[in-house]
This record gives sequence, C-alpha cells and structure tokens, in this order.
Amino acid sequence: MPDITDLFIIGGGINGCGIARDAAGRGLSVRLAEMGDLAQATSSKSTKLFHGGLRYLEYLEIRLVREALKEREVLLRAMPHISRPMRFVLPLDPQMTFESHTPVSKMLGWLMPWNRGHRPNFLIRAGLFLYDNLGGRDILPGTRSLALTDSPEGAPLQDRLSRAYEYSDCWVDDARLVALNARDAAQRGADILLGAKVAEAAREGDHWCVTLEDGRLFHARALVNAGGPWVGQVIRDVAHLPSTESVRLVRGSHIVVPRLYDHDKAYFFQGADGRIIFAIPYQDDFTLIGTTDRDHEGAPLDAECTPEEQQYLCDFASRYFKSPVTRDQIVWTYSGVRPLYDDGAKSATAATRDYVLSMDEAGAPCLNVFGGKITTYRRLAEHAMEKLAPHFPQAGAAWTVGAALPGGDFPVDAVPGLIAGLRANYPFLTERWAARLIRAYGNDAWAILGEASEMAALGRDFGATLTEAEVRWLMDREFARHAEDVVWRRSKLGLRMDAPQVAALEEWMMEARAAA
Repeated sequence: MPDITDLFIIGGGINGCGIARDAAGRGLSVRLAEMGDLAQATSSKSTKLFHGGLRYLEYLEIRLVREALKEREVLLRAMPHISRPMRFVLPLDPQMTFESHTPVSKMLGWLMPWNRGHRPNFLIRAGLFLYDNLGGRDILPGTRSLALTDSPEGAPLQDRLSRAYEYSDCWVDDARLVALNARDAAQRGADILLGAKVAEAAREGDHWCVTLEDGRLFHARALVNAGGPWVGQVIRDVAHLPSTESVRLVRGSHIVVPRLYDHDKAYFFQGADGRIIFAIPYQDDFTLIGTTDRDHEGAPLDAECTPEEQQYLCDFASRYFKSPVTRDQIVWTYSGVRPLYDDGAKSATAATRDYVLSMDEAGAPCLNVFGGKITTYRRLAEHAMEKLAPHFPQAGAAWTVGAALPGGDFPVDAVPGLIAGLRANYPFLTERWAARLIRAYGNDAWAILGEASEMAALGRDFGATLTEAEVRWLMDREFARHAEDVVWRRSKLGLRMDAPQVAALEEWMMEARAAA
C-alpha cells in the first residue's frame, strides 16, 4: 500500500502556500510541488500592497472589497515585520476627464448627463466613506481631506493640484509573504518540493497518483490545483479533467525609478482612460509606479514590461508630478500575469478580481483555484478548507486568525524598538542594515546573527549587507536554491548588487548545495 498524504498541492504561489499552511495547521498531511521557486511568477510581481481595492467599488464588487478590508488588519497583526500601514494621497484633478464603463459611471452618466466624463468629488468621498467603514478599523486611521498647497504631500505635484483625500491601506513584501507561509507550513509538517514540476495526475481508486517530471510518484487523497496562471493547463494537460472554466491572463507591469519625493506616503493617481496607478516609496531609495492592465498572450513567465507600457506609466505619472518621469530614469521593471477567473468581461480592467474555488468530485476530489489576491489569500485558504472539509472530517478548526507568521510575533508598532534593540546587541550594524533585517525577518534577525560580535563573524560578504549567515538561513529555512531566489524574491538586494556580485553568490550557493 503506497504512502498516501491527505493533500497534494500544485503551485508554490501565495494561494498554494497559504492552503498548505492552513491545512498542515489543522493536522492534515500535506505535500506541495512547485516547478520553480516560491513566488516565482504572479506572487512576486504584485504592486506590494494588501488593500481593499478602492476602484473595485465602481464595479460593485462589494463582497470582495469588504472581505479584503477586513483582512488588512488581520494580516498586519500576523506579519508586522514584512508589512506596514501606509497612507495614500489621492489628488483631485480639476482638469481630469476620463472614459469609464463601470456600472457606477454608467449610472451616473444616465442620472447626470451634464457630468459625463468626470468622476465627481462627492462620488470619490462616498467611496472612501464606504472604504473606511465596510470592513472596520482598529489600527488604520480613516480618510481625511488634505490641502496640497505648501504641504510635503503637495510639494512634488503640479501646481494645479490643490486638494486631495488621504486614506489608509498597507504595504507588504509579497514574495517574503509566500516564503514565510511555506516555512510555517513546513514547520507544521508539510513537505515543500521546489524544482518539482508535475507531469501527470490521475485518479486511482479513492486517491490521486501524482507523477513528477523526474519520475517521482506520490499519492494523495485530494488534489489542489493552485497553479495560478497555469491552473487551466493543469486541468487540461495534467489532471485531464473535463471543465469549461478558464482563466483570463492579465499582465500587470511596473517600473522602478530613483526616489521621486521625500515623504513616506504613496500616491493614487486617476487617468484619462479610467484606470488608476500608484506611486509608492520602495526600498528606501526608489519609487515604484504601476500597474498596467493588458490581456496577456503567451507563456506566463515570458511577461515583461514592454516599452509601450513603460512609456504609458511614465506619461501617467508625469501628468501629476512636477518633474517628468522619463524612461531613462527606470532602474528596474517587472511584469506579472494575473490569473483572473474568465467572467466574460469586455476589458482586462473590468475582469473580476474575486476568486473562484471549483470542486471536481467525480472520484477523488480535486479543488481548482481561480484568481485570488494577496490581500485575501488567508480567507481563500479557509474557504478552500471548507470545500475540502467533507472529505477530511478529522481536520481541525480554522486557526490562522491571530497566528503570526515566523518572526512576526510582536505588536505592529514595535518595529522601531526592535531595530534599536538589534543595533544595541550588534553594534557593527548600520541603521539601514538593522532596519532591513527586522523588516525581513522580525524576531528571527537575532537567530541569523547569532553570537557575532563583528561583521567578519557572519562569513562571506556578498555585498549590499548580504552575508553568508543570512544566505545560509535562506537556504536552510526558506527554500532558496539560487542567487536569483535570494536577491529578487527573498530580498530585493538585486537593486543594489552588480552582476559579478550576483554571479559570485550563485557560485557559492551551488558549492554549498553540493557540499550539503
């Protein structure tokens, strides 16, 4: 009789790792297979926010917005090291006209034909009132009006912009969120397999037989398809399930430029095409601008921020900033493919951001996960377990509300004190280095540094404050296998390291893996 686990999960993005953590914490045996690295595709290519989705109110996605708003503070409390509250400035542009085909704009066009082409200020304020109150708030402050004249928030903006609203959402390190969910799942007994592409999944009696490309065989009572952009491919070509459901691949691209302003707030800009973009403080010295919404053709990993999208984002931001944003300022771009549930919407922007969980129970169960957002990943995992519950009556109750991710067991406002404490214990750390470690690892920063009394005690210096001690931690506990995993997903030190430094890191990691 083969060894049979309860769940076999395909996909190491936020949905797959979130479900693995939840299920393992309920006492189920779990195995997760990811063909590349954790968060290699969509889950590391977001706008780095968990938010309710203010613009989704215009599409009347009230359930999704309410769920996301309620989750913001749940997530903040669970991961105060890799997330933080952020204030967003929404300038009111008196010259702005736009084309929009949302349900709300159509209704206003019918009720107020003289105002067609404008998003009235009262509508924005009404939306922000809902945003403040739909999900409740204990930590995050509410909306306020803001005079931009002679204010730090108005200083980088064009002079025509004199008024704004300021509201709350949250920033999050998306790829670290995935890695910490995978680590927590593993600590609770889950088996996390990377570089493990699933070639075939077939029902055998009351269970699934899963074959990897390298020939390894596994057996599970239920299959979870959390393949993200590949969810349809898994249904058709791996599990061979009859299904009419599909995903719509929508490309979201971002640009990163040197820091455009001095304060720590983000901007929410409205465009003439009815879309919005954010400009967000990023990694201390940069500003992140995004995102686009384009239907994507081709392989998900081939997504890139095209020259056209780069120019679009530069032009969009330049309509608001005094100093134009130009393509020669761009230091990095990235692009991810969102696997949205195909609801037949006419445009990529209008396609639903809500998730759909579809069960195939013609034999051993298979749960297919369509869509999803960083903000609602924990609730999606709970809903997935509710779907699977009839097949696993032995599973424990929901538990993830209030359960901190590794390193995050401290109050939301404790970060400055932790940074000061880390520097006191390790005087060789600079302020920026200590802040980076706390913001990435929280309480685990002490475990990484150990008994070191000087930087040399941390082993090889790879540059940009990345040391051998940290890399070993990432390899041993966070499943990093290559330099790219370390400098672009477990951290963003690729913005500060040059090609020879990254190549030296890759060589060292290959030698360390061979010696292990």
